Amino acid sequence: MSAPPAPPVPTGFSRRGLLAGAAGLALFTTVAGCTPGSSREAARETAEQVDRLAAQVAVQEAVVTAYAAAGTADPALRAELAVPADQARDQLDRLREAAPTATATASSTAAPAAAPPAGGDVRAWLREQVGTAATSHATACVEVAGARAALLGSVAAGLRGHETALA
Repeated sequence: MSAPPAPPVPTGFSRRGLLAGAAGLALFTTVAGCTPGSSREAARETAEQVDRLAAQVAVQEAVVTAYAAAGTADPALRAELAVPADQARDQLDRLREAAPTATATASSTAAPAAAPPAGGDVRAWLREQVGTAATSHATACVEVAGARAALLGSVAAGLRGHETALA
């Protein structure tokens, strides 16, 4: 009996070789200072994203205020709004944690009408407030990156669920 033939030698790069080459290239560009953009540009981008997130804190504060106003305007609706109002407050807390520089002054720019119009449809008014906020969060989501984008996308999706439930 003879020995089995040797397996064919693969041509091209092995996975291990490719990973080693990529790691070496990354190390080289870091040491050589060839990273894309300067640290000043990265800081500006981060500051701009934090500002965008701070503006969304104000939008979410307006949602929390709208839920409170709707519950006051229509006591029969208050019990139905308890869970989504709590969720809106939790979302606000998460946004505040992510944007600690957000101030109450910024929130006054995005506040909705303090109360639903007298004699109007409270549910429709609240649905409009929630929908507007969801659109704002979704739009801002595209303008930020990473965890901030994920947070804004999550909050926007949650508010779309509220909007649907109010229909």
